[in-house]
Amino acid sequence: MEGSDHVPTSGVTEREPAGVALWFFIAVATSLFSLFIAAYVMRMDGADWSVIAMPWQLWLSTALLIAGSICLQLASAFGHRKRWNGAHVLLLAGGACAFSFLAVQLWAWQVLLDNRVVPVGNPASSFFYLLTAMHGLHVAGGLVGWGITVSGFHRAVPTEWRMALCARYWHFLLAVWLVLFAALGWLTPEVVRIICGTR
Repeated sequence: MEGSDHVPTSGVTEREPAGVALWFFIAVATSLFSLFIAAYVMRMDGADWSVIAMPWQLWLSTALLIAGSICLQLASAFGHRKRWNGAHVLLLAGGACAFSFLAVQLWAWQVLLDNRVVPVGNPASSFFYLLTAMHGLHVAGGLVGWGITVSGFHRAVPTEWRMALCARYWHFLLAVWLVLFAALGWLTPEVVRIICGTR
C-alpha cells in the first residue's frame, strides 16, 4: 500500500444497497432525535426545571467533530481521485477526531459531575446526559464503519464509496450535534415561551 496511488477498488455491487441503508438509518435516527428534542422542549415548562451551565469542553468537542467531518469529506474526495495515500491519512485523521470527540465528551461529563450536576433530580441535567449519551453512541457506531473502511487499506482494497458513506454519516452526526448543542446551551423556558407565543 505504501507509496502506491494505484490500488484497485472492490465491492462495487455493495455500493447502492449500503447507500440506501445508510439513508434509511439516518432517517430513523433523525426521527428519534427529533422526538427527544420535542420532549426536551415540552419538559422545560415544569416548575422543577433548572438551566445548567454548559462546560467549555463542549466547544472543543464541537471543533473536533467539525474537523473530523472535514477530514472524512476530503478522504472521500481523495478516494474518488484514486489518491489512496492521502485518503488513508485523512481517514485516520477523521477517526482520531471522532475518538477525541468521545474522550472530550466524557471529560465534560466529569466536569459536570464534579460540580454536582448529576443525571437525577434536575430534568435539565437528565436530558443533557441522555441526549449527549445517545449522540455518543451514534458516534461509536460510526467508528465501527470507519474501522471496516480502514481495514480495507490493510488488505490493499480500499473502496471510495465506503469513504463517501463515512463522510455522509459524519456530516449527519455533526448536524445532529450542532442542533443538540444549540438546544442544550441556549434554549431556555423563556425562549420557548416566546417562540410558542405563550408569553
